Amino acid sequence: MISRDDILLIGRTQKPYGIRGEIMVLFQKAAFADIDTDYYFLEIEGIPVPFFVEEFTYATDVSARVKFEDVNDEKQAARYTNTNVFLLREAIGEAAGELNDDWEHFVGYTIVDQFGETIGIIRDVDSSTINVLFVVEQEENELLIPATEDFIMGVDEAKKKIEMSLPEGLIAE
Repeated sequence: MISRDDILLIGRTQKPYGIRGEIMVLFQKAAFADIDTDYYFLEIEGIPVPFFVEEFTYATDVSARVKFEDVNDEKQAARYTNTNVFLLREAIGEAAGELNDDWEHFVGYTIVDQFGETIGIIRDVDSSTINVLFVVEQEENELLIPATEDFIMGVDEAKKKIEMSLPEGLIAE
């Protein structure tokens, strides 16, 4: 089964298009729309379910009409309106390099401080303000840590770890 840490939210479905079962997909970034993939994951009842792509037609640089296998009419397509769309992180690969401002890539990574101590796991990214924050789960607490390259000392993609040099007092003991 696919883990939440293995996938990345890349967009959302919108309304059905036409009578053949096509669905409009709005991507968060144009680079996500450009990724060539055989399938997307749609979140069905909280579970990522793979849907294989039969046809893909760009509508704009951040939206497309997607025809999924086994979705053959507008009634079936309507079931998937306003559904989150995900891709495997490994499928995003090179596109993630182009998206260096896409902090969502780090959801599921463990943050380690400059002394090697584990701080917690990034569970979400809050980008509602100009200062983007990692929402970090630490045992029973939730921490907000600024997502800035100024604090990041290194990233280990294989181990899904970020080493950060955090100012004293940022994390209460």
